[in-house]
Amino acid sequence: MKFRPCIDIHDGIVKQIVGATLKDASTGTNQPVTNFKSSKPSSHFAQLYKTDGLFGGHVIMLGRSQANKEASIEALRAFPGGMHVGGGITPENAKEYLAAGASHVIVTSYVFRNGCIDFERLRKMVRIVGKKRLVLDLSCRRTRDAGAKGAAMGRSSSDVTGLAQSHCGLQIDNDSVAFTLGCVSKATTNRYFVVTDRWQKFTNFEITAANLRLLAEFCDEFLVHGVDVEGTRTGIDEQLVRMLGAWSPIRVTYAGGAKCLGDFDRVERLGRGRVDLTVGSALDIFGGNVAYADVVKWQLNQE
Repeated sequence: MKFRPCIDIHDGIVKQIVGATLKDASTGTNQPVTNFKSSKPSSHFAQLYKTDGLFGGHVIMLGRSQANKEASIEALRAFPGGMHVGGGITPENAKEYLAAGASHVIVTSYVFRNGCIDFERLRKMVRIVGKKRLVLDLSCRRTRDAGAKGAAMGRSSSDVTGLAQSHCGLQIDNDSVAFTLGCVSKATTNRYFVVTDRWQKFTNFEITAANLRLLAEFCDEFLVHGVDVEGTRTGIDEQLVRMLGAWSPIRVTYAGGAKCLGDFDRVERLGRGRVDLTVGSALDIFGGNVAYADVVKWQLNQE
């Protein structure tokens, strides 16, 4: 397990925001709850991570604006090859961010449209950047209401198998595809569905073993924010971390709710050593109580 640092950018400024409060500006209610606002540029944090050898973190643009783009590129140039970048990434702009120094681009909304995954767009993104430089953001929110979020979509497991094969050319066993492409799974305490558009819109794509196996064919890693606890510093979403550790066939980074060094050990255990952890608001460099220096020491001990 590794610590994955982050740089979240909103209105061109490095901030830490409670994820569930981030709204689309078009609604006229774009007043997110902000835990921290930095007076330092994005490059300051990128240089810090570079100095400490913390590779594989992510720069996230919270909203599409020129200010966010400029700040993200500034961070990437300060740590070339060291960080991923996400937020409004498309085939048209992906190469610009890679050229600026991103090791990977992170994609969500471009491949999830109208509540569903668009495999034509996903394949196009893979053609442009390559599987090894693509991270799929499967940030999700939990729900107990199977019908309300369009989970079933009126499809049987055999229907879903046909869709998966036609889109991806994958050969999938009907018995193991119980929830591929959003079909209903067996009941769990909480169910998690990918959300897009600043984490406000539910898709029909559920976080399940079959779905993770399916999408792993297209990307190098997953990034998963537990949106319900993102920025709250109330502790990680243990059920989600446990699911990711059990189901993901590729590396996955979890973000959301971490509040203490104990959460690192907790993610290591629940995620079976397969899930990396991002900590934002809880770190002292972002106004929290967890010493960044202690996190770096924890990482060195892991190595």
